[in-house]
Amino acid sequence: MRFAGVHFNIGGMIETFQIPLLKDNYSVIVRDTDQGWTLVVDPAEAAPVEAVLEERGWHLTHILNTHWHGDHVGGNRALKARYGALVFGASAPGEAIPGLDHEVWDLDAIQLQGTRIDVLRVSGHTPHHVAYWFSVQKILFAGDTLFGLGCGRLLGGTAEALWDSLDRIRSLPMETKIYCAHEYTESNARFAASVEPRNEALLIRREEIARLRGAGLPTVPFTLAGELAANPFLRPESAEIRSHLGMSETDSNLEVFRALRQRKDRF
Repeated sequence: MRFAGVHFNIGGMIETFQIPLLKDNYSVIVRDTDQGWTLVVDPAEAAPVEAVLEERGWHLTHILNTHWHGDHVGGNRALKARYGALVFGASAPGEAIPGLDHEVWDLDAIQLQGTRIDVLRVSGHTPHHVAYWFSVQKILFAGDTLFGLGCGRLLGGTAEALWDSLDRIRSLPMETKIYCAHEYTESNARFAASVEPRNEALLIRREEIARLRGAGLPTVPFTLAGELAANPFLRPESAEIRSHLGMSETDSNLEVFRALRQRKDRF
């Protein structure tokens, strides 16, 4: 069952609208109802985004891309041409962002009429992947770095970089609400259970995932607290995970993470 979109009021004047696109992608519209700016994160294609904007009478002002892959930037040029929206992203040779207006990187900040959006380097899935952090609203747009109960594959980046990125995300406030760009949570849960089957938080989370998906609802966004309790890629200290991987307490978190990522690639 496919849903048409989910609207959230996330406090104050900021609201979001999550849109399903392609096979399992999400793009998210973020709007300030007071100041009037409206942005979209990772528009995989233009038409579904345009449909929401037109239905609600919103004018797109900004496009934020987490990385260059086609299922994140496919709608850039059409949306920019129609609305004149400014495009932000991290670009590099071989990782071009279509229609890019403003190149951003780690610790840059985007100021939108009273709202600050911090840019965080979260390399690993790709070398120049970034996330967008709304510190006041406690929202992170993580792209393909962190998924519900999973993490991105290494498509040009390294395990060292990806673990460093995930470790940085682990330090954000526990109540952080995370939007990722794919609905992978149900399949990720099966892998998580294979390496930490006695994790009670994971068992409860799987029941909730089954309920949501059975009702045709998304499992995204999710909280950092929930991921820290159940996502194996954020839990390399877990004795049960280490035991399932045949690793000891002397192995580094990076080594455990690398083994998890390799096992997931074969799962």
